[in-house]
Amino acid sequence: MTASPTRRILGLDPGLRVTGFGIIDVSGSRLSYVTSGSIRTEGEGLPTRLGIIAHDLTHIIREFRPNEASVELVFVNVNPTSTLLLGQARGCAVTALVMAGLPVYEYTANQIKQAVVGHGKAQKTQVQHMVQRLLQLPSAPSSDAADALACAICHINSASSISRLPTPRHRRGGRIIG
Repeated sequence: MTASPTRRILGLDPGLRVTGFGIIDVSGSRLSYVTSGSIRTEGEGLPTRLGIIAHDLTHIIREFRPNEASVELVFVNVNPTSTLLLGQARGCAVTALVMAGLPVYEYTANQIKQAVVGHGKAQKTQVQHMVQRLLQLPSAPSSDAADALACAICHINSASSISRLPTPRHRRGGRIIG
C-alpha cells in the first residue's frame, strides 16, 4: 500500500497593514503545522507597503515551497477607501502566488469559518481556538496567522473550491508563452 502524497498548502489572510500566512502539510486526512506568522508593513506609502508584501511572500514561497495556495476573498465593507486598499494588498499577494506558479483557490470568510468552527458567524477567538486544536498547537496563533491557517484548512476540507485562478502564463517580448 502506497502512502498518499503530502500536499503543502499556503493560506493567506490579506491585509495592507498585516497579511497573515499559514502553511500546513496534508497527508491523507492528517494535518501537520509547518509555520505561520504575519507580514507587517511599515512603509511610507502604498507602493512601499505593496512591495513589502510581495517581497516577503516571495521569500516565504521560496523557503517553504507550498504546492497550492488559498486566499480569503475580500468583500466591500462600510469604508470604500479601506476596501480599495485591502483589494490592492490582496491583488499584490495573489500576483506573487500566481507568479510563483501556484494554483490559487479563493474562499469567503463565512466559508472559512464554517469549515473550521462549524458556523459562518464565528468570532476570531473561536477560529484561533479551533485552529489550535485541529493542528495540535501548544498555544493559539495570532488572529492573522489563525485566519490564514483556517483558510488553508478550509481548502483541504472543501470538496470543490469556489474559484481557481488560472495557471500563470508569462509575457516576454509581447508574446504569451506558457
